[in-house]
Amino acid sequence: MTYDAHFRVWRGDSEKGELVDYPVEVNEGEVVLDIIHRLQQTEAGDLAVRWNCKAGKCGSCSMEINGKPRLACMTRMSTFTETETITVTPLRTFPVIRDLVTDVSFNYTKAREVPSFAPPPDLEPGEYRMQQVDVERSQEFRKCIECYLCQNTCHVVRDHEENKENFAGPRYLMRIAELDMHPLDVADRKQEAQEEHGLGFCNITKCCTEVCPEHIKITDNALIPLKERVVDRKYDPLVWLGSKIFKRAGA
Repeated sequence: MTYDAHFRVWRGDSEKGELVDYPVEVNEGEVVLDIIHRLQQTEAGDLAVRWNCKAGKCGSCSMEINGKPRLACMTRMSTFTETETITVTPLRTFPVIRDLVTDVSFNYTKAREVPSFAPPPDLEPGEYRMQQVDVERSQEFRKCIECYLCQNTCHVVRDHEENKENFAGPRYLMRIAELDMHPLDVADRKQEAQEEHGLGFCNITKCCTEVCPEHIKITDNALIPLKERVVDRKYDPLVWLGSKIFKRAGA
């Protein structure tokens, strides 16, 4: 079945831009990215869009479709009615380079700020041993495809540009939570998460979880447990007393 859809696509750069209307053919089984490619082939040969795998695994084609952050390659046209106007815009949280392509270097900066896995200094390569339950606990977070939809939809930075300097965002707080769960990691991730990466800014609205194309339970399985461990460390009087005693004993 073929029909003509009404697409409204944001065209412009960092200086200015506007929504441009396009009538475009839609065929059965197609996704939004197919339609974007057809526009490039027909009416908008200079339309800029970032994409790679077209299989929902590279995270490149992140954009906002009818106001919701999504992967264009995983958004089926069958989810819209034939008479519906489909508005496609770049990710709102990041600066526009051109058309649907945004500058997501904020995320690379935050990734570099998270210290890597820190095993015990006396543990030699090949001596690492983990229980399967510990492997499974953090395996979910490894499904992340770096699409940055969670980063884009998080209102802490989406609505407050000034927070970007002090807030790592859900993707990298999830990374910190994963490392903190690792039984062989000896870095103090809890204090770092709170004081350097802005864990306290997160108010667990679950908007990041809702847009994750890999269905990672970012809030329930990473951010909330990390917050609980931070609170235990900071406010539980027994934990506080124990840390003082052991610190003094090791002095």
